Amino acid sequence: MHRRVVLLSAAALALAGALVPAGAAQASAPSGLGPRPVGWSGADSWSEARSVQQYWTPQRMLAAQPLGTPPPRRSQSSGPTEGTPWASRNGSVQRSSWSTGGGATTQGAAWSVPATQAVNARLQAVVPNSPGLRWTDGGAVVRTTGRVFFTTADGGNASCSGSAVTSANESVVMTAGHCVKLNGAAHRNWVFVPGFDNGRRPFGTWVATTLLTTQQWNANEDINFDVAAAVVAPLQGRTLTDVVGGQGVAFNQPRGRQMFSFGYPAAEPFDGSRLIYCSGRTFNDTVQTRDQGLRCNMTGGSSGGPWFQGFNESTGLGWLNSVNSFKYDFAPQFMFGPFFGNEAMAVYQSAQRANTL
Repeated sequence: MHRRVVLLSAAALALAGALVPAGAAQASAPSGLGPRPVGWSGADSWSEARSVQQYWTPQRMLAAQPLGTPPPRRSQSSGPTEGTPWASRNGSVQRSSWSTGGGATTQGAAWSVPATQAVNARLQAVVPNSPGLRWTDGGAVVRTTGRVFFTTADGGNASCSGSAVTSANESVVMTAGHCVKLNGAAHRNWVFVPGFDNGRRPFGTWVATTLLTTQQWNANEDINFDVAAAVVAPLQGRTLTDVVGGQGVAFNQPRGRQMFSFGYPAAEPFDGSRLIYCSGRTFNDTVQTRDQGLRCNMTGGSSGGPWFQGFNESTGLGWLNSVNSFKYDFAPQFMFGPFFGNEAMAVYQSAQRANTL
């Protein structure tokens, strides 16, 4: 598939797996790398988009494997740049202390959800801390979360997870960096299948036209910056979030908050057929990265699945604030995800301004 690699500005844009096993973190990014993301084209014509759709037969999806990864390398980077808190939300998200209206954004203060005793008691009663259970409570999350399928440079078909988020172009999927590029090579035939359910595709197959990741992941696969976005083409004249809705996004938020993580793990003991979730309070990785951790037994294939702050288990809506990224070999019961700082925000901002086919 033809690709054009370009450095993308966070302010404007003209054109738009498997878990990483970590015994150590990835190599440090060279000095001078800033928040501007790197992007390249996926399907760059309607005919190519149709070819990609036709490629993904039910048989190929069922046969797709969690992505193998090389041993990560130690990082000397200081981690993501932490700047001014910023968030954007879908109009149907429950109001919080910062919200100003449908489709609003906020800048200048961290958002929070009122932590009353009644709310806390209800959360503990309805959704206890989960190390990895099937999500059966419905809500928007079953539409916005989906499986990601792609072909790697060696010709193998693989799967990750992703989430549709609210955006200016209504066409953005957030995922992990290694779900768009690994071992220095970009994946091809990239599609997003929201609401995937045991082989069924209730909302269709959405083809990526632009893929973006951080400079740091692109240059040296620094695990601290394992973040990516895909811009997908309209399907039957409608945009992605017009069909499935979109989750809010939030960057530069406080650490150590309650989080809900979702994904489609496909490695044993899971098979990629169902939406699985983990929940609990996050903690800082004190071993080798600047990531946050969460008790979670999801496996390969859940990479790129969303982490939500302020998640409402009744509506299935929240603010995407990280993604499933890696596990340490010596601690498989914990998942780690990158801090969403300025670099992750730049990926999202560029993606939401990108053109679709």
